[in-house]
Amino acid sequence: MIQLVLDDTLIHQHLFPFTLTRAAADIRIGILTIREKWERLLGQPVLVNRADDYLAPAAVEAASTPVVFSGNIVPSAAFVKELLNGTYSKENFMQQSSVRILQHPWHIFEYNDWALREDFALITAGRASQPIPASVQAIAPGNIFIEEGAVLQCCTLNAQHGPIYIGRKAEVMEGATLRGPVALCEGTVVKMGTRIYGATTLGPYSVAGGEIKNSVVFGYSNKGHDGYLGDAVIGEWCNLGAGTSNSNLKNNAATVKVWNDITREWLPAGLKCGLLMGDYSRAAINTSFTTGTVVGVCANVFGAGLTPNYIPSFAWGLDGMRYDFEKALRDISNWKKLKHQVLTEKEIQTLMRANEMR
Repeated sequence: MIQLVLDDTLIHQHLFPFTLTRAAADIRIGILTIREKWERLLGQPVLVNRADDYLAPAAVEAASTPVVFSGNIVPSAAFVKELLNGTYSKENFMQQSSVRILQHPWHIFEYNDWALREDFALITAGRASQPIPASVQAIAPGNIFIEEGAVLQCCTLNAQHGPIYIGRKAEVMEGATLRGPVALCEGTVVKMGTRIYGATTLGPYSVAGGEIKNSVVFGYSNKGHDGYLGDAVIGEWCNLGAGTSNSNLKNNAATVKVWNDITREWLPAGLKCGLLMGDYSRAAINTSFTTGTVVGVCANVFGAGLTPNYIPSFAWGLDGMRYDFEKALRDISNWKKLKHQVLTEKEIQTLMRANEMR
């Protein structure tokens, strides 16, 4: 059996702002994180070599047959099968159609459709879904999988164009409409009248409201009210106030350019890109995010008019003021209490590093 090492050191800067607070391998795309995909497919734990927390060399050397891949490689069942049976070769790796490589942060939502279908097949293979409640209107019910403890009532699930996965203890309230591919991870709540288009992933333990399309919302984040979120990625422990929306298409249909604060470049992201928001950031009610806006970690976004295209980590409003670090920690702790969580020492150290990089 091989020992896989997912190396974060080369890709770390390119996936800003999401790798300020996690390894690339811990990015969620589809239903699972990249690390979780590898572990399910291999049937064993993997090692992750973070750019800011290197594995001791002895840990890698002690592995029976260490194999190193970059942490931004999103595997498929077909690819891992080749790896295990010895037909994989580095020479033809770049021609592989059975993986996706996250080279930029917007690739998370661009590849989410593919990843959702891969994960749905992986998670549901050989298993039976919980029954679809009688009050639920289901289209293509064979493409719907409901985990134990999920609650659904008087909603519409249209899986004709892609699978729908409802995780454990997730709730879909009455009047909500989901059009696959969609994944609601464990404990996620979809509020009344919400419209969710594919390819969208929410959670775990996130809240969804309003209109959402082709977006990935990481764990414990809230977009719980009316407003539009499209072609977007929202980090963990974020909150979008009521009425908040993002633009995902420039009004002249030109290429969207996205700022990378570490490489100090504006990078072309294609015709559509909405909001890319790092962990622990929040937006006030009725915030209007411009096309391709990047928000760093732990920013408190408020102010009149459209936002700038880049809002740095630990920003306080839109006027260049800085979020006091101790106050930021207190506010994060308060938000975490709302979901019965606590701010850990490891998280504090991670935020300290991000604050120093500001």
